[in-house]
Formats: sequence, C-alpha cells, structure tokens
Amino acid sequence: MNWGLQNRLSRIINPKTGHCVMLAVDHGYFQGPTTGLRNLGKTVIPLLPHADALMITRGALRNWIPPKIEKPIVLRVSGGQSILKELSNEIITTSIQDAIRINASAITCSVFIGGEYEKQSIENLSKIVNDGEDYGIPVLAVTAVGKEMVRDSKYLSLASRICVEIGAHIVKTYYCENFSEVVEACGNVPVVIAGGKKIEEKAALQMAHDAVKDGAAGVDMGRNIFQSDNPVGMIKAVRAIVHENKTVDEAFGIYKKK
Repeated sequence: MNWGLQNRLSRIINPKTGHCVMLAVDHGYFQGPTTGLRNLGKTVIPLLPHADALMITRGALRNWIPPKIEKPIVLRVSGGQSILKELSNEIITTSIQDAIRINASAITCSVFIGGEYEKQSIENLSKIVNDGEDYGIPVLAVTAVGKEMVRDSKYLSLASRICVEIGAHIVKTYYCENFSEVVEACGNVPVVIAGGKKIEEKAALQMAHDAVKDGAAGVDMGRNIFQSDNPVGMIKAVRAIVHENKTVDEAFGIYKKK
C-alpha cells in the first residue's frame, strides 16, 4: 500500500483509536431531498466537528459545504437510479480526476450482491479500485442490500468478502447477529457499519456499541444522526462509544443533553 493511500486512510480511521465515525449524507443521489437533508448545509455543518469524515456526493459538497472545512471527504461516485426504480442499476458518475480536484480522501460506490445488476456493480467497484490505486486514493465499498435480501451473517460475509477480493480498502455493511463472522471474512480490511433506517436512539447506540465490540472499525451513520431530535447530541454519543468505549447508558446520557 503506497504512502499516499495510507495517509488518506489515516485521516478517516483515527490511528490512535483504530476507529472512525463517518457521517453519511449521500442519500440524495437516490432519495432526493430526504427528511433532514432538504437544507443539507444547515443540518450537516453543526455535526462536522464531531465526525471523523463526511460521506457525500460532489454536487452536495459543492452546494452546501464550505471548502474551508478540514474534515476528510469520502466521495460517493456512483448513482444512476432513484428509489422509484431498480437501485442496483448503477454507473460511475464521477471521474477520478474530479475526485482529485475535490481533494477526496476516499471514493465509494455500492455493490449489489444478488441484485439484478450485480455484475455491473462489481465492475463499478473494480474500476474505482483501479483508478484509486493509480492515484493513491482508497476505496470504500458499500454492500448495498436489495429489498429481498436477508441481512444475516452468511449473506453479509459473502457480499463483504467479494468487495475485499475486488480490492476495497474499507467495507461498509450492516450489523447483524454473529457480526464477528463478517469482520473475520474481511481479513485486515476495516469494516464500518451502516446505520440504516431511523430507529430509536438508544437502539442505534446499542447497535454501534455491539458492532465495535464485535470488531467493527466504527460506523458510517446518517439517518440515525441527522433525523434524530438532537442530532449534535446523537453524534457526540456515537463518538463516545466508538472512540471512548463509553457504555450505551453513558452515551445515551450524552445524547439527552440539549
């Protein structure tokens, strides 16, 4: 692994803790102005001091995020279908040159294992891995889950391992029972969990706690932070679990502080 690629990874995953809290706000590329992100800047800017990295599209970045921020950018470079269509039919939407112009610390796309366009999504991942290797930019692979997919350790291990085999440097997947098997399937590649749909705050904190306990490098959480009734408190609480080994009850107390 070359120096530049390692350096960019160290911006995202804190070398002191080996963990990270990514804030995912790339939902608009297929969901449009989803709840909490209609005015993306108003929602995200207060959360940035507490995030290790921001996962976002180039259009949202240029429209709502000031260039003076120092947080590393994990740039979503895939898209192509909305929630009204078959989501697995994605293409690469953003060139590696534009990712470099943006100064992205990593690039990311979704892989739909078992989806209608599985092969195409794997080709997308292989392309951005090759591009990233050329320029020292790491790749985060998202194991996207179709409506009919079972989110168990067998399926998520399959999907995550394929991403590792194609060359991903970080894997984002869902938490599940026997999650340590998913982590083991990825070898030395760090695994972060997706927050998924909005759930009750304490349940989301429990999920983050259990994932880290089972070997996750951290979280890439979106809706369970920015759709919370106290988004700043929630991201502080998640950070306390991921970086400070706080208990769920301790973190929930942090969340409740307005």
